[in-house]
Amino acid sequence: MEERLTGAFVALGTFDGLHLGHQAVITAEKTEYQRKLALMFTEHPQLSLRGEAPGALITPEKEKKILAGWGVTAEYIDFSYVCNLTPEAFVDDILIKKFNASSVACGFNYRFGKGASGNAKTLLRLCAEREIKVTVAQPVEYDGEAVSSTRIRQALCEGRMKDVKNMLGRYFSYDFEVVHGDERGRVLGSPTINQFFTENFAVPQFGVYASFTVIDGKTYPSVTNIGIRPTFRNSEKRSETNIIGFNGDLYGKKPEVFIVEKLREEMKFSSLDELKSQIDKDKESALTILKGEKIYGF
Repeated sequence: MEERLTGAFVALGTFDGLHLGHQAVITAEKTEYQRKLALMFTEHPQLSLRGEAPGALITPEKEKKILAGWGVTAEYIDFSYVCNLTPEAFVDDILIKKFNASSVACGFNYRFGKGASGNAKTLLRLCAEREIKVTVAQPVEYDGEAVSSTRIRQALCEGRMKDVKNMLGRYFSYDFEVVHGDERGRVLGSPTINQFFTENFAVPQFGVYASFTVIDGKTYPSVTNIGIRPTFRNSEKRSETNIIGFNGDLYGKKPEVFIVEKLREEMKFSSLDELKSQIDKDKESALTILKGEKIYGF
């Protein structure tokens, strides 16, 4: 077995989604070190800089699971703790003194230090002076442009779930707690689970989607309505999922819903019979789509 090198590998960036571009940075170091870390922020830097953070693309539980699958541990730090450090102080006080870094990696567009005064070239110079290895990951491109969290959020807003998947490297998903709804689904013969999005979580374009739902490690096909359900005059946005082939009680649990493909827009129906007929059509459409799909990644 290869002996692990002393010190730590530290991945640097704003890893606010763990998409394919982030993966290129976090998994850049192939050599084994005593510790492999991803420096994560407790809150998105934009919250400190502008007072408002973009919607999260991943839940905390999912974040930890993905990092563990990459063999990396998250080290969380307050952005306010590092944003006013000079680039030199960041390298000396954070990378060396705090994490004992022997190797670091960053993205091609990485910025750090007070006023974003440092970049990848700065990091290369400072670390070379201190005999720390630096890997600068090149952009991961999709459809001719670099993958970014901003592009993924825009694709979500437009319901382009194939593009979202191809940039994330996995299906967009969430595992919020199941709460009680109005139980109209039972009346319609299609029981559903209700999950409310947490504040500052990115919400896909309102509509009905083919989805997968994972319960206790088992995957079920499903249909998910994201929005306000105009037929029932609701105003609170939610995820309502009909899990095909499952009838158990999930209240208080956190099944993970994977959004695969948009089926249609939200619609207001004139009667429950009309809604029930559409639900049956949605199930049929979803099963056709999901037959050729599978969950991959984490």
